[in-house]
Formats: sequence, C-alpha cells, structure tokens
Amino acid sequence: MTTTSAGQRSRTRRITFLVALAVFAQESTWNFYESQVPPLLREHIGSAAVVGVLMGMDNLLGIFVQPWIGNRSDRTRTAWGRRIPYLVVGMPIAAALFVVIPHTAASLPLLIAVMFAYALVANTFKPIAEALVPDFIAPERRSRANAVVKIATSLTAIVAALISIFLVDDHLNIAFAIPAAIMAVSIAVLGVTVRDSRSPAYQQVLAESRTEPDSRAPRVRDTFVEIFRDRDRSRLLLLAAILLFGSAWAASRSLITPYGMEALGMSRGDAGGLTLPSGVAFILAAYPAALFAERYGRLRAMAVGMSVFAGAMLLGTLLQSPLGATVALCIAAAGASSFLVNAVVVLWNLAPSARVFGTYAGMYTVSWAGGGFLGPALVGGMVDLNGWSLMLVDIAAVALLAIIVIARMGTLRRRSALALAK
Repeated sequence: MTTTSAGQRSRTRRITFLVALAVFAQESTWNFYESQVPPLLREHIGSAAVVGVLMGMDNLLGIFVQPWIGNRSDRTRTAWGRRIPYLVVGMPIAAALFVVIPHTAASLPLLIAVMFAYALVANTFKPIAEALVPDFIAPERRSRANAVVKIATSLTAIVAALISIFLVDDHLNIAFAIPAAIMAVSIAVLGVTVRDSRSPAYQQVLAESRTEPDSRAPRVRDTFVEIFRDRDRSRLLLLAAILLFGSAWAASRSLITPYGMEALGMSRGDAGGLTLPSGVAFILAAYPAALFAERYGRLRAMAVGMSVFAGAMLLGTLLQSPLGATVALCIAAAGASSFLVNAVVVLWNLAPSARVFGTYAGMYTVSWAGGGFLGPALVGGMVDLNGWSLMLVDIAAVALLAIIVIARMGTLRRRSALALAK
C-alpha cells in the first residue's frame, strides 16, 4: 500500500513537472512579447489606447481560436494522445515567427502582420498545455499541480525581465531569439517524454466511448449554451470574474514598460525589468496560495488574493518611484497568484465530464484572453484621460469589479450548499 502510494506520488510529481514544462515553453515567448513589443509599436504610434488595442489583438484572436482548438483536442484520438500532437506542431512554428518580430520593427504594417501571424499560431496551442493538468491530476491535487505550473509561468517572466535588462537596449534581435530557443528546446523534451494517451482522463473517455458508443464530446456552442442556461450561475460568474481580473492583470503587464518610461522616467530596458522582482514574489506565493485554498476554500483564497492585488496598485500610486513600483508589483503578484492558481481549477472541477476538459480550458483562456484584450485598451484609454501617473489606480478599479463578482459567486455557492443540506 505504501509502495503503491509512493509510486503514485512519484508519477504525479513527474507529470506535474512535465506539464509545467509545456506551459513554460509557451509562456517563454508570451511574457517577452508583452514586455517588449509595446515599445516597438510606440516608435510608430503615440496613443496608449491604440497600442493597447494592438497588444490585445492576440487575446481577441484567442477568443475565437482557443475554444475551438480545445474542443478539437477533446475529440482527437491518437497513439500520442489528444493534446501532444498539437503542441509539437504549433510551438516550433510560433518560435520561428517570434524570432522575426524585431526584424520587422521599421515597418508598422509588416510588424503588425507578423504579430498577427505569431498570435494566431500561438493561440492554437495555448489552452491545450493547460488541459494536461486535469487529464493527469486528480481534483483534490489540482491546485498544487497548477501552482507548480504557474511557478513555471512566473519563471518565464523572470527570464523576460533579465533579457530586457541585459540585452534589449543593445542587442534586440538576440533578445527575441532567446525566448524562441527556450520554447524549441522545451517542446523537444516534452514531445519525447509525454504521451497523454496514458492519462487517466484519456482512459476514462475511451472507457465511456466503449460503454456508450454514440457519446462524443459536445460541441463548443453546446457547452456555452448549457452554461448560459444552467440555473446555477456559478460557472458563468466565474468566467466573468476571470475576464475582469484578466483585464486588470493584462494591463499591469502590457503597459508597465511605457508606464515606467512615461511616469517614472526610466529607460526602456530598465522599465522592462520592473516585473523581475515580482516574478520572484509570485514564485514564493504560488504554492502557499494553493495550500491556503485547500484549507480555507478556493473562492475565499481568490477573493483575498485579488484584494491584495488591488491594494498594491493603490500603494504603488502613493509610492510613485521605481522602488515604489517594484514593491507594489511584488505585493500585487503575490496576491494575484491566489487567483491564477485556483480559478481554472475551480472551473475544471465544475466540468460535468472528462470529455470536456480541453473545452473548459479553452473557455478559461477565452475569458482570460478577453480580459487581455479589453484590459490594456480600457486602461490605456483611462491613461489617455487621466495620465500615466494614475495608471495603477485605473487597474485597481478594474480588479475591484472582479472581487465583487467572486463575492457574489461565493454567496450563491453557500446558498446552494444550505439548500442541499435541508
């Protein structure tokens, strides 16, 4: 019994590491993209709102691409599984497009075209890597596993910040090539070591198919309709909260480099490195946030984390300096970790079947991508009205809306539990 349990823990740790590697591979370029593409656009465009719209283009594409590809992976059956084939094809293409971005910076139309191509390809595999977590990991362990995945994501933010500090100002082309190389190496390792056809969820789906030959994963449209019609509004409210907090988070990332340049008088490279310490703070907070959620409840942990994030934005406005911004971003990242670790886990655990894990991962990324599209544009528009010095206050206002939605969801869940207990 002990030997079996130890073997299961070892397999869980191994697959958690490999899933984290998959996410690390895709995020290695996204974080650098969000940090250093805005300055390329600012060389041609003066409006922060327009820059925000263009930076949100990838998220707009994700709204259409990600649910479809997540659902498509749910329906895929190969000896390699239903997720890995998409990753080993899409990631190398995205890496090649990413390398080209700085070479097109002199021409705005060409730069936007390459940005579009990269965003289109990268969006085709973004939800698939995350869907490996519920495929392999049991519900009660998903917060911890997702914490490790988010730590891997945060490590890519640190890598992006270090590249910004040491290479961007003098060697821009090399700086873009490094994240692309990280992606290529990571996906090579993943492709050799992982077969998600062996995952418990995949085996469960095959078993269901044998007992119910006519059963298939529902279409994306059917899944959305079922959520909208469900009298229990939990999933709908959760998706709304993900969109709202995604807006606040995306704005705090996509606009932080121009914020440092415009409001704090920093150089482009130094401003791009503002997020470096906050990446460390996220890493330190992510796993404790998972443990806190398992002990006190995931919704409570999410609400507390978002409140810390909003408070940190206000603190950064009061302490308006490079040091003040760094401290505020560290506190904000620690708070945001609680939401980022637990939100998708709550959504997975609300899924009616393992058949739709990919679709639900797609819905999560759509809500997050919707926030990524709306947030930079919305906050950028507020900056055009209020000035760069109040940008962090604008972000806090958006985060407050997400807190209200999660509080409402928590109230409904408690009422439902009391009704069932009677």
